[in-house]
Amino acid sequence: MNTSNWYSQLLKPSWAPPSWLFGPVWTVLYAIIAVSFGTVFWKTFTGKLAWIVALPFALNLIFNFAFTPLQFGLKNNLLAAIDILLVLGTLIWALLALWHASPGLRWVVFANIPYLLWVTFATGLQLTITYLNR
Repeated sequence: MNTSNWYSQLLKPSWAPPSWLFGPVWTVLYAIIAVSFGTVFWKTFTGKLAWIVALPFALNLIFNFAFTPLQFGLKNNLLAAIDILLVLGTLIWALLALWHASPGLRWVVFANIPYLLWVTFATGLQLTITYLNR
């Protein structure tokens, strides 16, 4: 069974968005992530920001990029649910760490509000899909 058939056959809540919406949303979010996270990493590499502040940003990227292979490659809802919780947790950690460490980079926190809102929604969606398909 191919991935799109597998996902379309999963039980989903009535409030789940249509599948076509995920591509455009993630395109915008990845642009925000590229600019804002890139700034954090640049400031870290140039010694203007402590490595510990960049750590949750790096972990967030790792967990974010792991989601698709877990959900659609392995077709494992439970691992994807755990992963999306890690995405949400590291994003909150990253934004709080940056907020306190660098007032000059608070624009990064504000720029990532759409990402935070989407990941919060996606976490609820994934946890619900995992529960419905247990």
